[in-house]
Amino acid sequence: MADPKDAQDDHETSTDNVDDSNHDPHFEPIVSLPEREVKTLEEDEEELFKMRAKLYRFASENDPPEWKERGTGDVKLLRHKEKGSIRLLMRRDRTLKICANHHIMPLMELKPNAGSDRAWVWNTHADFADEEPKPELLAIRFLNAENAQKFKAKFDECKEEVRKSLEGNADSANKVAEKLEELSVKDEKTKSSEEKKEKSEGEEKKEEK
Repeated sequence: MADPKDAQDDHETSTDNVDDSNHDPHFEPIVSLPEREVKTLEEDEEELFKMRAKLYRFASENDPPEWKERGTGDVKLLRHKEKGSIRLLMRRDRTLKICANHHIMPLMELKPNAGSDRAWVWNTHADFADEEPKPELLAIRFLNAENAQKFKAKFDECKEEVRKSLEGNADSANKVAEKLEELSVKDEKTKSSEEKKEKSEGEEKKEEK
């Protein structure tokens, strides 16, 4: 027959073990790492449009070629505060990995995708989603037709703004070129006038001799 005292000791021992297993000591970290601010390059841009959508790219390298999903997240239209350029940026939910990143250009055209009233297709000659620029055929699908129309309206508005900006820059470049040409003509006239003056003075000196 077991000794009640031994049984009590065993019970206390098992209880001690339970207490030990529940013990959760707190240790301070050996190395303290400072918080680092991660920049997204969006700090210098103004958000013109933002809406949730799903993006696809046409994988022409596949056999046969097919549409591949690139991600779901917020598509944004961003204007640079200093340069005035506008780009389309889209990041995947959770991971925030970029799935579309390219400038809006005047020749870009949104076309309906397979007759859908909530999806658009367009081409870009240089998308930087994979860091290296490459041409892409992209498609984007929204929750409903209303959201799709809002995106198209803003997209076309941005195209027009970029077109005017580029024309303005071209006009400025032409004006600068014209001014440089005027200065060049004036320099030539001045140089010619000085040469004539020097020649005249030289002839006068010969006559005096």
